[in-house]
Amino acid sequence: MPHETGTVVAHVHELQPGQTKKFVLLVNGREIECFMVNYDGQLFAYVNRCRHVPMTMDWIDNQFLTEDGRYILCATHGAAYEPATGECIFGPPCGKVLARVPLTIQGEQVIAHQPTDEDDA
Repeated sequence: MPHETGTVVAHVHELQPGQTKKFVLLVNGREIECFMVNYDGQLFAYVNRCRHVPMTMDWIDNQFLTEDGRYILCATHGAAYEPATGECIFGPPCGKVLARVPLTIQGEQVIAHQPTDEDDA
C-alpha cells in the first residue's frame, strides 16, 4: 500500500522472530523485490538480490533464513549474511553487504523506503 513517504509492507506484530516476508517496492519506475526479517525481535529489510550473482535469495518462496535462524542464506550458492547488518560472512561475496531497505514504524504500520544502495536496487 503506497504511503506518502514509503510503502506500507506489514503491521508491527505481523512477523514473529525468525519469520520473513517478501514485498515489492516501486523504485525509479521499476518494481524491486525485497524482503523483511524479524531477527531477535527487530525488523530489517533488504533487496532480494545476492551480492555474488544478481539472483533472488529465497530457497523456497519467502524462506531466507538458515534452519537455526542465525543467517540469511542465498539458495543459489550458500552465501551467508548477517540479518542485522546484511554483511556476507561466508561465501563468494564475503565482506559485501546486501542493499538495505530502510524501515520506519508509524503506529501499527511498517513502512519501507527506497533502498540505500540505489545502484543495486
